[in-house]
Amino acid sequence: MDANEVKRLCTLGENSKVQYKLVVDDPSKIAKEITAFANHRGGIILVGVEDKTGVVKGLSYEQVQRFSRDIGNAANEWVRPTVYLHTETVSVDGKTVLAVHVDEGKNKPYKDLGGNIWIKQGSDKRRVTENAEILSLFQESGSFRPDERGVRNTTVNDIDLLLVSDYLDKYYGKQASDFGLTLEQLLQNLQILTAAGQATLAGLLFFGKNPQRFEPAFEIKAVSFFGNDMGGVDYRDSRNITGTIPRMFSDGMAFLNANLHHLQAGQSFNSVGKLEVSELALRELLQNALVHRDYLEQAPVRIMLFDNRVEIVSPGGLPRGIEVEDILFGRTKQRNPLMAAFCARTMDYRGLGTGILRARKEERSLRFENIDGGQFKAVIDRPGDFRAIPDYLHQRSVGGSPVSDHCVHEELVLPPPVSSRPDVLRACPSLSPKVAGDANRLLAFCRYSYQGVLEMMAAVGYTSRTSFRRKLLTPLLEAGMLELEYPHSPNSPKQRYRVRLVAM
Repeated sequence: MDANEVKRLCTLGENSKVQYKLVVDDPSKIAKEITAFANHRGGIILVGVEDKTGVVKGLSYEQVQRFSRDIGNAANEWVRPTVYLHTETVSVDGKTVLAVHVDEGKNKPYKDLGGNIWIKQGSDKRRVTENAEILSLFQESGSFRPDERGVRNTTVNDIDLLLVSDYLDKYYGKQASDFGLTLEQLLQNLQILTAAGQATLAGLLFFGKNPQRFEPAFEIKAVSFFGNDMGGVDYRDSRNITGTIPRMFSDGMAFLNANLHHLQAGQSFNSVGKLEVSELALRELLQNALVHRDYLEQAPVRIMLFDNRVEIVSPGGLPRGIEVEDILFGRTKQRNPLMAAFCARTMDYRGLGTGILRARKEERSLRFENIDGGQFKAVIDRPGDFRAIPDYLHQRSVGGSPVSDHCVHEELVLPPPVSSRPDVLRACPSLSPKVAGDANRLLAFCRYSYQGVLEMMAAVGYTSRTSFRRKLLTPLLEAGMLELEYPHSPNSPKQRYRVRLVAM
């Protein structure tokens, strides 16, 4: 630091990174300043500068020596755990200023001798008393991970063993019995259960039978608005999306697919069409919002569609020490490592910090807003005004009356059947040409998320389960065009189906 830098800091005034002190005469007061900086993002204390005015008064040689010693003692003896500082002296127009650099602490939260936790708030500081904020400081230091905590009142009975079995098969190529452990021991080793027998938060959200029974705030609220104002009460579609993270992800993508416009973009007349914004970008942003959100915040992830933009909002903002500029260059800081590990093993997720880079490459209009301690918002501009979306894609909701959470409604007016597609008939030779249009429509409906038989029947207008299975479901399954959510239990009453995640 040189004289010009000190002058610049004195001209700009005190803020959350810079504090002025004319003298150091009370170790308890300077300990509070050191604690506040260490618990925040670090900062500089300029000693020899008049408080409030920023006028450089300077220090004598004896004052520099004494204040340096007193500040070091305060950091060592009046702060817990100890904070390590570095100091330097700068000559400013013949006057000596002592610059004390306090780095952001790695062992938060830091306390003064009275046990008080201080944090910077603008140019001042405040005492932290809320449990959630204290836990957030532990989270930043890595000594507390919300995704590994046990969820109160949960047991092994709240874990869906079909999901666990599918996970073991996909990731390890084994079944539970192959490990030679009891079920509880295996789930504890996988960090699905804690040693006390409770479901971990990550375990519940990836393998739980009904995660929102215990954590109702951890859902997706998705709304498609008329116009560009989220304050409006008139909207096309509104859903509360619940379930495990993989299911919320697939259902969230289904919501986006149903409410965004599809462009033919040079594709054949009978094709489903290309989404108006990049599907890859949406997938990356939604996965990031679900996995890397702050799970200390009791708030849902939000998907909001407007006529001119798409917004995906994640609670909690970016982790401390990470700015928007950092993520644009691939820098990452995992807030929920267990969540990220499960996601990497069960979803199309890499966990390398490159998702934002891929999304930005796909969508040049993509931009971010990070509100400290509040929310992290990703915004993509829509390429045009698509208010005139076909009525069959939406059930209009007016005056705050939400549309049913299901993807299919009994009132749904289906579009005219498309003509037979040779590629579908070639891929599925047992399919009758008479129902090729229904098959196209069914594949489009199941493209982004698993769907149950009743929902699938409603989507293509069938009332007989036997006829639906014989004419559509069985041929598409035999041709490998649909996949089961629970492949190890094909006759499960929970069974749902989705288009296979491979190119056809």
